[in-house]
Order: sequence, then structure tokens, then C-alpha cells
Amino acid sequence: MALETADVDALVAEAVAILDAAAKPFIAGHRADSAVQKKGNDFATEVDLAIERQVVDALVAATGIEVHGEEFGGADVDSPLVWVLDPIDGTFNYAAGSPMAAILLGLLRHGEPVAGLTWVPFTGERFTAVVGKPLRSNGVEQLSLTPARLADSIVGVGTFNVDSRGRVPGRYRLAVIENLSRKCSRMRMHGATGIDLAYTAAGILGGAISFSGKVWDHAAGVALVKAAGGVVTDLAGNDWTVNSPSAIVGLPGVHSEILDIVQSVGDPESF
Repeated sequence: MALETADVDALVAEAVAILDAAAKPFIAGHRADSAVQKKGNDFATEVDLAIERQVVDALVAATGIEVHGEEFGGADVDSPLVWVLDPIDGTFNYAAGSPMAAILLGLLRHGEPVAGLTWVPFTGERFTAVVGKPLRSNGVEQLSLTPARLADSIVGVGTFNVDSRGRVPGRYRLAVIENLSRKCSRMRMHGATGIDLAYTAAGILGGAISFSGKVWDHAAGVALVKAAGGVVTDLAGNDWTVNSPSAIVGLPGVHSEILDIVQSVGDPESF
């Protein structure tokens, strides 16, 4: 399907109105109780489910493009065009009353992010971008990211259980953080991957590491970071794709320093 930049701008404009509408029940449902138990100790709230239904229905009606959502799935993420939605990024934060929770929406073309939107309703932050054009923060164009040093940066890292034996073991994550701390004493665990990526795009963070392989955590933020002039790879230094098991994002310079540290730790399978 051919898709011109002007068409993407129009799709993003439709999505902006839809996310603005979704922000109202998002705010009203703060501190919602667990509704659906998921794998491990993860869960979804009733608000997750309701917002996903609301946004999916509105996007399909307004744009004619199908949606892949965290809670209900949907169209394949490598479709010619597909929206990828996380109705509440940072669900634990949301249920506990923390403002560090967001709505994430990415537009993928054959698996490649072409636009991203990240709404942080409790702080009033709205980040939008069409790849190839400037990042916008609350509608205002932002300057491109400039090179920086890791030692001068704040870096977002994901939360974890040190005893986890999953695909990226907890001991490996701890080793990455230990080594990172020798160069950066300003690490932050926001508990919301999408916010970490959006804040990197905005230059609030110098970079962020996500040990997750969930496409809905990354799609919107990858588009934002790329539009802003940042760098995106997986932990191995490969270009990020919808099948990537992880993500490192960063300002020019900071990203390469983070990647060097991650790669110095070794293979996650050895932990």
C-alpha cells in the first residue's frame, strides 16, 4: 500500500483526537484494580481492556487500518499497515497511583515504524512524530537531538527480578546495570518502557535499555526516537525490528557508549 508523508500526517491527526478522547477514561480510572491475571505476576486492569476497545474501534472507523493491541491482539504486526497499541504502559504504576503511565500507539508499514504517539495523561505530555519529520511535544516541533556523553546523561532501565531465569536472566540485567553504573550514576527505573523511549526522544533521558521483546512496548517510542535523530538497536547492536527481543535507544554518542557496556557483559545465555 502506497503511503505518502501527507497521508501519515493525516492519520496521526486522526490518532491524536482518538488518544485525547481515550485520555479521559484513562485519568478517571487511576488506581484501577487488577482485572485479568496474565503471565507471571503481570495483570491488566478493566481500564486497559476498555481503552483498548475504545481506541481500536475509533482507529478502524476513522482510518480503515486494523490494530494489534496488547490485550486482544489483532492484525499481524508485519501487515502492510497496522496500528500497534498499548492501552496502558506501566500498568503497575497506574494501579498503584503513580503518574508514570502512558498510552502508546505506533503505526507500522511492513513492520517498520513510520509514526508514533505517546500520551502521558497525568503529566499532560503528548509526544507525536512522523519518521523523517521533527518530533513534536504537545504540538510544538522539537530540535533534533545532538550528541552527548553517557556520564552527563540520565538513563532509563527496566525493572526486573534478579532471580528470573527468563530469556534475559535477572543476573545478566544486574550485570548490565552494575557496569553501566560505573559510567552513569543517574539511572532511573520508571517502570514504563514507552515513557523511557519518549523521554529519550525528547532529550530528557540520554538513553534507555529495554530487556522486553514486546512490540507494543517499543513501536511508538522507536518512531519517536528515530524522528528526533536518536539511535535505536537491540542489545546485540542490530537494527530494531518488530521481532527484536530488546531495545537500546539513545542520543548520538550516548547510545554507542551504552551498547559498548552491554556488549562487554557478554551473552545473556551465559548467566
